[in-house]
Amino acid sequence: MTLTAQPLPRRGRRGSLSPYAFLAPFFTLFAAFGLFPLIYTAYVSLYRVELQTPGEAEWRGLGNYTALFTDTFFWTALRNTFTIGVLSTVPQLLMALGLAHVLNYRLRARTFFRTALLLPYATSVAAASLIFAQLFGRDFGLVNHLLALVGFDPVDWQSGTAASQIAVSSIVVWRWTGYNALIYLAGMQSIPGELYEAAEVDGASRLRQFVHVTLPGLRPTIVFTVVVSTIGATQLFGEPLLFEGSMSGGISHQYQTLGLYMYEQGWGFFHLGRAAAIAWVMFLLIVALVGVNALIARRRSGSGTRTRTRSGSGTGKGAAR
Repeated sequence: MTLTAQPLPRRGRRGSLSPYAFLAPFFTLFAAFGLFPLIYTAYVSLYRVELQTPGEAEWRGLGNYTALFTDTFFWTALRNTFTIGVLSTVPQLLMALGLAHVLNYRLRARTFFRTALLLPYATSVAAASLIFAQLFGRDFGLVNHLLALVGFDPVDWQSGTAASQIAVSSIVVWRWTGYNALIYLAGMQSIPGELYEAAEVDGASRLRQFVHVTLPGLRPTIVFTVVVSTIGATQLFGEPLLFEGSMSGGISHQYQTLGLYMYEQGWGFFHLGRAAAIAWVMFLLIVALVGVNALIARRRSGSGTRTRTRSGSGTGKGAAR
C-alpha cells in the first residue's frame, strides 16, 4: 500500500503562516528604522558629504576614517568616554546592588521605596543635567558650599578635567542607579528560598549568604546590566552636552564623549561623512565591548561549573568511603 502526501487543508496552511504574520511588523520596522540607517550610514562614511549640500557627495573611500584616527580630539573623546564610563558604571552598579539587597528584606513601605527608585529614571535628561549644572556651579553651587563648610576650597567643576568628568558621571549615576537596583531586586527574588534556608542551617551569616548565594544567583543579571551600562556609556550624549551647553565638551574638550564629538563634527562643522564614520566606529566599539563582556562571562560561568562539579565529585567520594 502506497502512502501519498495529502495537501494541507486551508486552515492548516493559515496556521503555519500566522507566526510569520505576527513577526512581520517587527521585522518591517527594524528594517526601516534600524537596518537601513545602519547600512546608509556606512555608505555615507565613504563619501565627503557636507550638511549645506547633502546631495553632493565626493568619494573618499577610507579617507574619513584615516582623518578620524589622526585627529587628537577623537582620541581625547575616546579616552573621556572610557573614563566617564568607568566613573559612572562601577559606582552605579555597586550602589544598585546594595540598594536591591536592602529592599529584598521585608521592610515597611517597600512599594513606596521601589517606586521612588524609578523617579530619577523618569526625569528627563535635560532637567537632570541642568539641575546638576547648577549644583556643581563654581561660585554659587550647592556642592562647593558644602565643601566650604568642611574646609575645602571651591572646585571649578566645569573647567577641570577630573572634576568635570566626576560631575558628568554623577548625573548618570543618579539617573540609572534606581533602575538597575530594581533589575537586581527582580533577580534576587527569583533565587530559590531553599538556598538561603540551607545556608542559614549551615550557620552562614547574612554576609556569607550574600556572597555565596546571592551573587552567584545574580550572575546572569549582573552580566546583563554590565553590558547595557557599557552600551549606554559609549553612547553618552545628553549629559555632557547640557552640562555646560557646549558641543566641544569644555574649553579643552575635557569631558567630550564620542557621541558629543560626532554631534560636533556633523552639526557643528557640517561634516556628515566624518560624523557617519564616527557613528560606525562607535558601533564597532560597542560590538567589541559586548563581545568581551560575553566572553568573560562565559569563562567565569564555565569555571564556576567546573568548580561545582569537582566539589560534587569530592563529596561523592567522601560519602562512598
